[in-house]
Amino acid sequence: MTTAPGTAPAPSFPALRRRLTTEVWIVLGLSLGRSGIYALVNIVARLTEGTPLAEQSATLNASRSPRPYVDLTYQLLSIGFALVPVALALYLLSSHGRSAVRLIGLDGTRPGRDLGVGVGLATLIGVPGLALYAAGRALGVTVEVQASALNAAWWTVPVLVLAALQNALLEEVIAVGYLTERLRELRWRTPAIIAASALLRGSYHLYQGIGPFVGNVVMGVVFAEYYRRRRRVMPLVVAHTVLDVVAFVGYALVPAEWRDALGLS
Repeated sequence: MTTAPGTAPAPSFPALRRRLTTEVWIVLGLSLGRSGIYALVNIVARLTEGTPLAEQSATLNASRSPRPYVDLTYQLLSIGFALVPVALALYLLSSHGRSAVRLIGLDGTRPGRDLGVGVGLATLIGVPGLALYAAGRALGVTVEVQASALNAAWWTVPVLVLAALQNALLEEVIAVGYLTERLRELRWRTPAIIAASALLRGSYHLYQGIGPFVGNVVMGVVFAEYYRRRRRVMPLVVAHTVLDVVAFVGYALVPAEWRDALGLS
């Protein structure tokens, strides 16, 4: 097959594979892969510091300044910059003029169905996840997780909701949509793609202990398999947002005695 004058020939598959592999490493190095490395170092540090995991804690949403509006500024900046890798991944997937949001099903074409499936997935994952967390605390392999330590202010709940949405977009777009599409182009087999996505998800939760790592790997398998079947990320974003909103905002609403029993406070 000949190419038109002035048109560069299509790259060979080995050249395309090298380019895509490099691209994947760059995207992960700017986002979840970096978080996974830090989490791995963190769990090694926790396991070797001499204090049992059950007596250690991790805070997910902490205040960054005692001055409310300075804290709000930091929180919004953190959320905004955390979404830059999402924009990068979507930009890279939109090569050749195709729509990245349509490619991975991040559009709003099925709002009712996506909402229903998302809430269902959140229920499917959330209840066993809480039980696994409690079991991990009882076994001493999970740290005490404080879901929110933001100072009380009028903007606390809205910021926690935005943080939940940011987490959902970052993780589901990159760990599921982007990674699956790129690994398919690299001709990975389906089990390997699902395993890579699930292990990546588990890796950046390692700082919370072994229980959350296992729970998130299971969640990763379920979400990656759903995406393989449906090619839609939006229900996964909905599910993840619901899970995090319940964890972040609902944390303060859980009775103190329940939090003590679950090792949440």
